Amino acid sequence: MAAPLTRPTTIEEVKARLDRFSSDESNKAGLNYRPKPSDVFIATYPKCGTTWMQQLVHCLRTRGDMDFAEITEVVPWLELSHDLGIDNYAPQKASPHAFKSHLSWNQIPKGGRYIHVTRNPEDVLVSFYRFFEGWFFEAGSVSLDSFATELFLGGSGSGKYWDHVVDWWPHRLRQNVLFLTYEDMVDDADRLIERVADFIGITLDPALHSIALEKSSAAFMCKNVQKFDDHPVRQKIDPICGLPPSGDSAKISTEDSGSPKPKISMQLKAQLQTNWHKVVFPITGLKDYQQLRHNLFLG
Repeated sequence: MAAPLTRPTTIEEVKARLDRFSSDESNKAGLNYRPKPSDVFIATYPKCGTTWMQQLVHCLRTRGDMDFAEITEVVPWLELSHDLGIDNYAPQKASPHAFKSHLSWNQIPKGGRYIHVTRNPEDVLVSFYRFFEGWFFEAGSVSLDSFATELFLGGSGSGKYWDHVVDWWPHRLRQNVLFLTYEDMVDDADRLIERVADFIGITLDPALHSIALEKSSAAFMCKNVQKFDDHPVRQKIDPICGLPPSGDSAKISTEDSGSPKPKISMQLKAQLQTNWHKVVFPITGLKDYQQLRHNLFLG
C-alpha cells in the first residue's frame, strides 16, 4: 500500500522531500541543451520576478497571446522540462524561443541571450517562505527563522542567493546579458518593456507597448492567476515528493493580496547582511543590495 500523502511539519522533512523535486535525467537534459543564438533564457534566483518576466517576454513575442493553460507550457522551465514531458527543442508559439531557468551563469548552457533579475534578499526570503507555506510544509508549522537558516542561508535546490549574485555580476555588461533588478522593474514598467523588447529583438510599436504594459501588470496576472500558478509543476511534483494536492499558489495572488507579511527579525536581517558582506562584497565591491541597485538603475 502506498504511503499516505502528507505535508511536512518540520524543516528537516521539507529538505528531505525537496531532494525528490527533480530527476538527475531532467537536470542533465537542461544542462546539455544547445541554444540557438536567438534563444532567450530568463535566468533568475527563485522569487526574483521569474514568472513576471516569462509573461512579459511571451507577451512581446506574440502580441499578447493568452491561449495557454499555464505559462510554463509556452516558456518552459529548462532544467525541469524533461520531468514535465516537454521537449526543449520542440517548436514554440513564436520567436525567439524562451526558457525559464534558475541556473547560475557557470551552469547555464552558453550561446543564447540571458535576462537575469535579482531582488532585495529580504524580499526574496519572505516570498520564498510564503510560496512554500501551505505547499511544501503545513501553514504555521515552520518558522521564518528556521526556513531562513536551513533553506535560504543554507541553500535551496537552486543554490544560494548570494552565489547567484556574484556568479552573474561579472557578466552584466555582456551584449547577450540583460541584468535587471526587480525593484527597478516595478518602478519603471514602461522603460522595462522598452529594454526587454530591444534585447530580445522585438520591434516595439505603441500598440504592442500598451498590450505588454497591460498583460504583464500585477493586476492582470492576479486576475488570471491560474495561468501563472505552477499547476503543471505541482501536479507532477506533488506525488513524487509525497505531498497532497496543492491549493492556490502564492506566486502571484498572495504577494499582492494585502495580507500581512512575516516580519524579519533584526537578528535575521543581520545574518542576511553578514552573508552579503562575506560573499558579495569581496567580488563586487558593493556594500549592500541598495548599492547594487544603484549601479543598475533603469533610468
